[in-house]
Amino acid sequence: MKSTFLAGLMGMTAGVAATALMVNFGHVEASSETYRQLNLFGDVFERVRANYVREVEDADLVKFAINGMLTSLDPHSSYMDAKDFTDMQVQTRGEFGGVGIEVTIENDFVKVIAPIDDTPAARAGIKAGDFITHIDGMQIRGFTLNQAVEKMRGAVGTEVNLTIARPGADKPLDFKLQRALVRVDSVKYRVEGGDIGYIRISSFNEQTESGVAAAFAAINKEAGGNLKGYVLDLRNNPGGLLDQSISVSDAFLDRGEIVSTRGRDPQDVQRYTARSGDDTNGKPVVVLVNGGSASASEIVAGALQDQGRATVIGTLSFGKGSVQTIIPLGSGEGALRLTTAKYYTPSGRSIQAHGIEPDWEIHMKPKDSDEEKEIESRRRSEASLPGHLDGEEADGPAEPRTLGVVYPAAGDKTEDFQLDYALKFVRNGMKPLGIEQKKVVAAAPEAPADPLAPTAPANPQ
Repeated sequence: MKSTFLAGLMGMTAGVAATALMVNFGHVEASSETYRQLNLFGDVFERVRANYVREVEDADLVKFAINGMLTSLDPHSSYMDAKDFTDMQVQTRGEFGGVGIEVTIENDFVKVIAPIDDTPAARAGIKAGDFITHIDGMQIRGFTLNQAVEKMRGAVGTEVNLTIARPGADKPLDFKLQRALVRVDSVKYRVEGGDIGYIRISSFNEQTESGVAAAFAAINKEAGGNLKGYVLDLRNNPGGLLDQSISVSDAFLDRGEIVSTRGRDPQDVQRYTARSGDDTNGKPVVVLVNGGSASASEIVAGALQDQGRATVIGTLSFGKGSVQTIIPLGSGEGALRLTTAKYYTPSGRSIQAHGIEPDWEIHMKPKDSDEEKEIESRRRSEASLPGHLDGEEADGPAEPRTLGVVYPAAGDKTEDFQLDYALKFVRNGMKPLGIEQKKVVAAAPEAPADPLAPTAPANPQ
């Protein structure tokens, strides 16, 4: 059975349901306790079919049951029916219909991870950290991720209305968006100031490796012998295909490990290494990350950081260090998105619930400003998702460490301070500018607050 890495039961009596389930599970030990639990499921299934207040399709009941089983494991495991599976395949190819936002589920709410560049959502001003409360006037709290995505998708040219609760806003925000054919051009590039190649990767789909190769060719042609280095921008990149993140990392490395994955079995370890040849010809590299950089983007940042190939600047990344395997089911029955392993950087660091710490912490807004406080209050991470998998802790207590930090000066009007700093960093011979030092100690994440708790008299509901 083919599987891909990302980072029916109808009309049965209780006894028949249990027997059919055992046949489908195959490898599950046929213990009396297992049969008892499966009989319990069959009993509940029949009672819902017979007594629920309205008639429910058997296929829907089974789908809900499977999804409930998977989503209770961790935030990233789920069941995809045939349509959802097809949609996922379309998305990883880099083209799909919709409004152009990456979303997840947090505390029963649909949360925006990041708007996709140059899409209706991005142009309308929807932001990372927003919570979608209603779609076309329908409250969607409690919807599965697939249900919410399906409601936002539709025929190109049709309209959809999204109601957004934005932490810090005193009332809900309404957005009327026209659906479009969203082509995810995941790689954009340009030459900055004639001497630095800027490459932004917004997600990792099947087109990313070729997009990066095209970026190198175009940048080298334009900059020629003036090229001083590269800035690789992975901010607000929610991830995508594992093989693409490995290929992108390989493009910057001449040798060494890129990432390893470790499953439940201690012997189940896979290591991915770079092939000979650095497509940058050894030029200096800066990688930009922030709280929206997740999964595959963290693999790239962690690999280049651990191998000493790049300096990582920005803010702490999201911390999604788990591997999802897409497992097709039967003939046209959809697929499982199942968490099967965790990612580790070349030095053996677990990304899961920790994230990639930048070498230099560079902020976008002045210290203690209202804008900076709003960014901090909106920050969410893997560690704040209910049911997230724990990351491995280092042996012994956390040691204080010194971290270099830069904030813009009060009144600074630089549009993108992190990028501006990265460009100056490269031109300064990869030496920091204006760094202040602070002592930090890793701490356990606090329990997440209700993201829609009112911060002003108006209730976002």
